[in-house]
Amino acid sequence: MSSQAVRLVVLVSGSGTNLQALLDAVADETYGARVVAVGADRDGIEGLARAERAGVPTFVERLADHPTREEWDRALAERIAGHRPDLVVCAGFMKILGAPTLQAFPVVNTHPALLPSFPGAHGVRDALAYGVRVTGCTVMLADAGVDTGPIIAQESVPVLEGDDEASLHERIKTVERTLLVDTVGRMAREGWTVTGRIVRFGRPGG
Repeated sequence: MSSQAVRLVVLVSGSGTNLQALLDAVADETYGARVVAVGADRDGIEGLARAERAGVPTFVERLADHPTREEWDRALAERIAGHRPDLVVCAGFMKILGAPTLQAFPVVNTHPALLPSFPGAHGVRDALAYGVRVTGCTVMLADAGVDTGPIIAQESVPVLEGDDEASLHERIKTVERTLLVDTVGRMAREGWTVTGRIVRFGRPGG
Protein backbone atom coordinates (compact mmCIF):
# COMPACT_ATOMS: atom_id res chain seq x y z
CA MET A 1 0.00 0.00 0.00
CA SER A 2 1.34 3.41 -0.95
CA SER A 3 2.52 5.68 1.84
CA GLN A 4 0.27 8.29 0.24
CA ALA A 5 -2.83 6.24 0.99
CA VAL A 6 -5.40 8.04 3.14
CA ARG A 7 -5.21 6.88 6.75
CA LEU A 8 -8.52 5.60 8.15
CA VAL A 9 -9.46 5.04 11.77
CA VAL A 10 -12.68 3.01 11.88
CA LEU A 11 -14.96 3.02 14.93
CA VAL A 12 -17.23 0.05 15.67
CA SER A 13 -19.66 -1.11 18.35
CA GLY A 14 -20.80 -4.51 17.11
CA SER A 15 -20.26 -7.18 14.50
CA GLY A 16 -18.27 -4.98 12.13
CA THR A 17 -19.74 -5.96 8.77
CA ASN A 18 -19.13 -2.45 7.38
CA LEU A 19 -15.60 -2.62 8.78
CA GLN A 20 -15.06 -5.96 7.01
CA ALA A 21 -16.16 -4.41 3.73
CA LEU A 22 -13.59 -1.65 4.23
CA LEU A 23 -10.87 -4.13 5.20
CA ASP A 24 -11.60 -6.10 2.04
CA ALA A 25 -11.52 -2.92 -0.07
CA VAL A 26 -8.20 -1.59 1.26
CA ALA A 27 -6.51 -4.87 0.32
CA ASP A 28 -6.57 -3.45 -3.22
CA GLU A 29 -3.73 -0.92 -3.52
CA THR A 30 -5.72 1.13 -6.01
CA TYR A 31 -8.42 1.85 -3.41
CA GLY A 32 -6.41 4.77 -2.06
CA ALA A 33 -6.85 4.23 1.68
CA ARG A 34 -5.68 1.96 4.47
CA VAL A 35 -7.16 1.18 7.87
CA VAL A 36 -4.53 2.16 10.44
CA ALA A 37 -6.61 1.38 13.56
CA VAL A 38 -10.03 0.19 14.72
CA GLY A 39 -11.53 1.64 17.88
CA ALA A 40 -14.56 0.55 19.90
CA ASP A 41 -16.61 1.58 22.91
CA ARG A 42 -17.02 -2.04 24.05
CA ASP A 43 -14.77 -5.02 24.64
CA GLY A 44 -15.26 -8.49 23.19
CA ILE A 45 -17.06 -7.59 19.97
CA GLU A 46 -16.68 -9.21 16.58
CA GLY A 47 -15.66 -5.91 15.02
CA LEU A 48 -12.47 -5.90 17.10
CA ALA A 49 -11.86 -9.55 16.26
CA ARG A 50 -12.13 -8.77 12.54
CA ALA A 51 -9.51 -6.05 12.92
CA GLU A 52 -7.19 -8.32 14.88
CA ARG A 53 -7.48 -11.07 12.27
CA ALA A 54 -6.51 -8.50 9.65
CA GLY A 55 -3.48 -7.39 11.68
CA VAL A 56 -4.92 -3.92 12.33
CA PRO A 57 -4.21 -2.26 15.71
CA THR A 58 -7.24 -1.86 17.97
CA PHE A 59 -8.22 0.20 20.99
CA VAL A 60 -11.22 0.33 23.34
CA GLU A 61 -12.45 3.46 25.12
CA ARG A 62 -15.44 2.62 27.30
CA LEU A 63 -17.76 5.36 28.45
CA ALA A 64 -18.14 3.60 31.82
CA ASP A 65 -14.43 4.07 32.50
CA HIS A 66 -14.78 7.85 32.63
CA PRO A 67 -16.57 9.98 35.24
CA THR A 68 -18.18 12.25 32.63
CA ARG A 69 -19.16 12.10 28.98
CA GLU A 70 -16.87 15.05 28.32
CA GLU A 71 -13.85 13.17 29.66
CA TRP A 72 -14.72 10.18 27.49
CA ASP A 73 -15.00 12.49 24.48
CA ARG A 74 -11.52 13.85 25.14
CA ALA A 75 -10.02 10.42 25.79
CA LEU A 76 -11.52 8.98 22.60
CA ALA A 77 -10.23 11.90 20.54
CA GLU A 78 -6.74 11.38 21.99
CA ARG A 79 -6.79 7.67 21.16
CA ILE A 80 -7.89 8.44 17.61
CA ALA A 81 -5.28 11.18 17.22
CA GLY A 82 -2.54 8.77 18.23
CA HIS A 83 -3.05 6.99 14.89
CA ARG A 84 -2.86 10.22 12.82
CA PRO A 85 -5.94 9.58 10.67
CA ASP A 86 -6.89 11.60 7.63
CA LEU A 87 -10.47 10.38 7.98
CA VAL A 88 -12.50 8.73 10.74
CA VAL A 89 -15.23 6.29 9.69
CA CYS A 90 -18.09 5.32 12.02
CA ALA A 91 -18.99 1.79 10.93
CA GLY A 92 -21.84 0.89 13.24
CA PHE A 93 -20.46 3.01 16.11
CA MET A 94 -23.39 3.53 18.46
CA LYS A 95 -22.19 6.63 20.31
CA ILE A 96 -22.54 10.25 19.26
CA LEU A 97 -19.08 11.72 18.88
CA GLY A 98 -18.24 14.83 20.86
CA ALA A 99 -16.59 18.08 19.82
CA PRO A 100 -13.00 16.93 20.49
CA THR A 101 -13.25 14.36 17.69
CA LEU A 102 -15.55 16.26 15.35
CA GLN A 103 -13.40 19.39 15.46
CA ALA A 104 -10.16 17.49 14.92
CA PHE A 105 -11.05 15.12 12.08
CA PRO A 106 -13.53 14.72 9.23
CA VAL A 107 -15.89 11.91 10.27
CA VAL A 108 -17.98 9.77 7.90
CA ASN A 109 -21.10 8.08 9.23
CA THR A 110 -23.94 6.04 7.76
CA HIS A 111 -27.68 5.87 8.42
CA PRO A 112 -30.25 3.27 7.25
CA ALA A 113 -32.72 5.75 5.78
CA LEU A 114 -32.81 8.53 3.21
CA LEU A 115 -32.03 11.54 5.38
CA PRO A 116 -33.41 13.96 6.36
CA SER A 117 -36.28 11.47 6.68
CA PHE A 118 -36.28 9.11 9.67
CA PRO A 119 -33.17 10.13 11.62
CA GLY A 120 -32.24 8.54 14.93
CA ALA A 121 -31.79 5.03 16.24
CA HIS A 122 -34.89 3.50 14.60
CA GLY A 123 -34.70 4.69 11.00
CA VAL A 124 -35.82 1.38 9.49
CA ARG A 125 -38.67 0.87 11.94
CA ASP A 126 -39.85 4.46 11.53
CA ALA A 127 -39.83 4.25 7.73
CA LEU A 128 -41.91 1.06 7.83
CA ALA A 129 -44.35 2.55 10.30
CA TYR A 130 -44.79 5.61 8.08
CA GLY A 131 -45.66 3.39 5.13
CA VAL A 132 -43.01 4.57 2.67
CA ARG A 133 -42.54 2.54 -0.49
CA VAL A 134 -38.90 3.49 -0.90
CA THR A 135 -36.26 3.99 1.77
CA GLY A 136 -32.50 3.51 1.62
CA CYS A 137 -29.22 4.54 3.19
CA THR A 138 -27.18 7.69 3.58
CA VAL A 139 -23.47 8.35 3.93
CA MET A 140 -22.81 11.71 5.56
CA LEU A 141 -20.20 13.83 7.26
CA ALA A 142 -20.97 13.69 10.97
CA ASP A 143 -21.67 16.86 12.91
CA ALA A 144 -22.81 17.57 16.47
CA GLY A 145 -26.43 16.61 15.73
CA VAL A 146 -28.13 13.25 15.29
CA ASP A 147 -27.92 12.35 11.59
CA THR A 148 -27.87 16.03 10.61
CA GLY A 149 -24.50 16.35 8.87
CA PRO A 150 -23.96 17.17 5.19
CA ILE A 151 -24.97 14.29 2.91
CA ILE A 152 -22.24 12.77 0.74
CA ALA A 153 -24.10 9.91 -0.96
CA GLN A 154 -27.45 8.11 -0.86
CA GLU A 155 -28.96 5.02 -2.43
CA SER A 156 -32.56 3.90 -2.45
CA VAL A 157 -33.94 0.53 -1.36
CA PRO A 158 -37.53 -0.49 -2.15
CA VAL A 159 -39.87 -1.60 0.62
CA LEU A 160 -41.30 -4.96 -0.42
CA GLU A 161 -44.68 -6.44 0.39
CA GLY A 162 -44.39 -8.34 3.65
CA ASP A 163 -41.19 -6.63 4.78
CA ASP A 164 -40.58 -6.45 8.50
CA GLU A 165 -37.88 -4.44 10.20
CA ALA A 166 -35.34 -7.28 10.09
CA SER A 167 -35.78 -8.15 6.41
CA LEU A 168 -35.77 -4.54 5.26
CA HIS A 169 -32.76 -3.66 7.42
CA GLU A 170 -30.80 -6.60 6.03
CA ARG A 171 -31.33 -5.40 2.45
CA ILE A 172 -30.43 -1.84 3.43
CA LYS A 173 -27.22 -3.02 5.12
CA THR A 174 -26.15 -4.82 1.95
CA VAL A 175 -26.54 -1.63 -0.05
CA GLU A 176 -25.01 0.46 2.75
CA ARG A 177 -21.80 -1.56 2.82
CA THR A 178 -21.22 -1.01 -0.90
CA LEU A 179 -22.14 2.67 -0.71
CA LEU A 180 -19.81 3.27 2.25
CA VAL A 181 -16.88 1.53 0.55
CA ASP A 182 -17.47 3.39 -2.73
CA THR A 183 -17.84 6.75 -0.98
CA VAL A 184 -14.78 6.43 1.26
CA GLY A 185 -12.75 5.26 -1.72
CA ARG A 186 -13.77 8.27 -3.79
CA MET A 187 -12.99 10.61 -0.89
CA ALA A 188 -9.56 9.02 -0.57
CA ARG A 189 -8.71 9.12 -4.26
CA GLU A 190 -10.41 12.33 -5.34
CA GLY A 191 -10.66 14.44 -2.18
CA TRP A 192 -13.78 16.42 -1.35
CA THR A 193 -15.04 19.90 -0.59
CA VAL A 194 -17.94 21.12 1.52
CA THR A 195 -19.84 24.31 0.70
CA GLY A 196 -22.65 24.90 3.14
CA ARG A 197 -24.40 21.55 3.13
CA ILE A 198 -23.19 20.53 -0.33
CA VAL A 199 -20.42 17.91 -0.48
CA ARG A 200 -18.60 17.51 -3.79
CA PHE A 201 -15.89 15.05 -4.74
CA GLY A 202 -12.67 16.60 -5.99
CA ARG A 203 -10.03 18.80 -4.46
CA PRO A 204 -10.33 22.60 -4.34
CA GLY A 205 -9.34 24.04 -7.69
CA GLY A 206 -9.32 20.57 -9.22
